[in-house]
Amino acid sequence: MKVLVTGATGFVGSAVARLLVNKGFRVRTLVRQSSNLSNLQGLDVEIVCGDLTNPETLKPALEDCDCLFHVAADYRLWVPRPEEIYLTNVQGTKNIMEISMKMGVKRVIYTSSVATLGLNPDGSPANEDTPVGLDDMIGHYKRSKYLAEQEVKRLVEENGLQAVIVNPSTPAGPRDIRPTPTGRMILEAAQGKMPAYVDTGLNIVHVDDVAIGHLLAFEKGEVGQRYILGGENMTLKDILTFITGLTGQPPPRISLPHGLILPVAYMAEWWAHLSGKEPMITVDGVRLAKKKMFFSIEKAKNLLGYMPRPAEKALEDAVQWFKSKDLL
Repeated sequence: MKVLVTGATGFVGSAVARLLVNKGFRVRTLVRQSSNLSNLQGLDVEIVCGDLTNPETLKPALEDCDCLFHVAADYRLWVPRPEEIYLTNVQGTKNIMEISMKMGVKRVIYTSSVATLGLNPDGSPANEDTPVGLDDMIGHYKRSKYLAEQEVKRLVEENGLQAVIVNPSTPAGPRDIRPTPTGRMILEAAQGKMPAYVDTGLNIVHVDDVAIGHLLAFEKGEVGQRYILGGENMTLKDILTFITGLTGQPPPRISLPHGLILPVAYMAEWWAHLSGKEPMITVDGVRLAKKKMFFSIEKAKNLLGYMPRPAEKALEDAVQWFKSKDLL
């Protein structure tokens, strides 16, 4: 079976492409001319250049493909030009979904995010049905992913798109070459650069388990349904303490109130606009941290047979990979 994987040069996409190759799929990858191909080295994949924002370049990529794994996304919590993130995440998703239907693709796995899901005020784990709306989306990344997911659902309901939606939580592990915002947090903690923390929490999952969840959604997922691909819920303090323990750094001891960090984030973004460099802390990141981003994976476990490994293994593998790249 021939499949197209978008975002295969990135963190989650490369894990998905690697798994599909190992399972015997004929894998074609869509990359941009400027893409870093490091994550595809040694993989038996076909590489086609294209751009999600240019529909004409998507037709050759989808030719003769039975399935589409649309993993590509612009994952940044701060962007100097917000229109870029909407162009890729919303319009780009709409483009490739529409082209895939025209090209006769039989099955689509769309990679959304837990960013599109509701959160419980008491911090208890949310699920796929927790109430949420566009007004709940903090920042351009979350808004763009929410709008993109809504577009996929519309195409399923109105045009018969054969798409299954997966919502990864906070992936960690090897091959985070950029790194992602999560990867950067792990790297800085491993380097001893995060002596303080805020009272928040994340659902940590191994990136390779997210890839396995994609394959399970392909095999068992119901069209139009979405499945959280997560791991374990951990407080930020516990995450940072575990990471620093791996590298012999002192654990974080200072708990910072959100109100104290927010002005610093505004200053960091002001300087980012002047310097053109991504800020080390963002306003959206601080606002997101006001709630614990805890999620339940019961639906994926019960209906897909999804069984992720412990979250500490994801963090350990991430640190080991950064160490192998001499980044520590």
